[in-house]
Amino acid sequence: MMPRLLPLLTGAAIFAAPLSVSLAQDAPKPAPKVAADSVQPPKGVPVDAIAAVVGDQVVLVSEVLAAVNSARSSGAKVNSAEELAKLETEILQQLVEAELLVQKAKELKVEANENELQRSVDDNEKQIRSQFKTESEFKNALKDAGFGSIDEWRKLQNDQLKRRNLQQEVVGKLKRDGKMTAINVTEAEITEAFEANRAKLPRKEARVGLRQVVIATKPSEASKKRARVKIDSLRAALDVHPEDFENIAKKESMDGTKELGGDLGWNRRGRMVPEFDRMMFALNPGIISPVVETAFGFHIIRVDRVQPAEVKARHILIRPTVDTSDETRARLLADSVATAWRAGGNFDSLSVKFHDDAGGEDKTIPEYPRSELPEPYRNALEGKKLNDIIDPFPMPDPAAGVSKFIVAQVTFLDEAGEYTLKEVRERLRSQLSEERSMRRLIDSLKKQTYVSVRYDPVKQSVTP
Repeated sequence: MMPRLLPLLTGAAIFAAPLSVSLAQDAPKPAPKVAADSVQPPKGVPVDAIAAVVGDQVVLVSEVLAAVNSARSSGAKVNSAEELAKLETEILQQLVEAELLVQKAKELKVEANENELQRSVDDNEKQIRSQFKTESEFKNALKDAGFGSIDEWRKLQNDQLKRRNLQQEVVGKLKRDGKMTAINVTEAEITEAFEANRAKLPRKEARVGLRQVVIATKPSEASKKRARVKIDSLRAALDVHPEDFENIAKKESMDGTKELGGDLGWNRRGRMVPEFDRMMFALNPGIISPVVETAFGFHIIRVDRVQPAEVKARHILIRPTVDTSDETRARLLADSVATAWRAGGNFDSLSVKFHDDAGGEDKTIPEYPRSELPEPYRNALEGKKLNDIIDPFPMPDPAAGVSKFIVAQVTFLDEAGEYTLKEVRERLRSQLSEERSMRRLIDSLKKQTYVSVRYDPVKQSVTP
């Protein structure tokens, strides 16, 4: 049987997906309506009937129907009784295979990664809650989905995510132990899979690659001198009253830590710019640093606590102010960089000399969805061709209150359209191989474990 190509390309594993309630939509809109016969058990089949026995565990018909409803709410198309029976059969098989993996995890004493599990639970709840305007809407949706309370829903989500995590962990262990080896896939098999499923592929979105020089709007020397006088006066005040550090930070600091009294939290080496990093890790707890200058401005630093490889620190930041004249100077510099680049200037040399490293923008963006670029980028790219050097364009810099200027070259350009075999060949090869390796594992587990499938969606009956 040919695998479905869409799940392969989207990275879907063989594990059965968690039984998400209808809340788990991709966008904040009501779940699509599903036919009544997909919500109720088939006529004559009790809702709590056993659909399958796997080892010492059972899969209930109600679990199958819940997963079917979730799949339909998420976009699975069902236009006939035959298609519904086929979907139920596929999902029943997925639930059986998921249970086989969970039981193998228990046998091998594989445990869920609790940190990763908690992050998944938190992220899942945050993502679902964000789709509702109010807490009341969220609670009503839970009620409509059959949950008596938020805690009941959380428990179900936690259990399902834990099962999925166990499945992933046991597969990872078997791979590391060499008990799941890659299976060769021929070119003919890749081509066959592509041709059989190409109509189901989503259209690829337009993508673009860039390399860029970001020109920051920098303060004048006069502005830097004024900021230096200010930070020096604050440092002098701390010599007299070092206990006022937090209060001065709350009153004077010019960054997002101001309301926190300059609290930077715990940091490892390399997270801050080099000048700041060196000073922060050289200080003993409670000692206030001399003034440190970085690309962001002038800092005073105090380390509060130290533990292996980490320090917890506070700072006071005074930024030199910038104005429209500084912005005009930055635009002229960006124009000169673009001119030099078009005249044959070396990108590496230009970026080393002019790129604003402190801003955190990458010099190279190999490939990126065009629709996800900030609007100034999208506008500047309109009508541009491969290798074009784009005229400098402004990008707001909220921290400074002015704009930076971007000089960029188009290094990759792929318009929206259908995927070609060449574009997906290697992903197909890898994923087909992995699917076959997974199928071999599942077949082996079925031989080792008692499995009895009792629910027949086609006949709408349950075998005792």
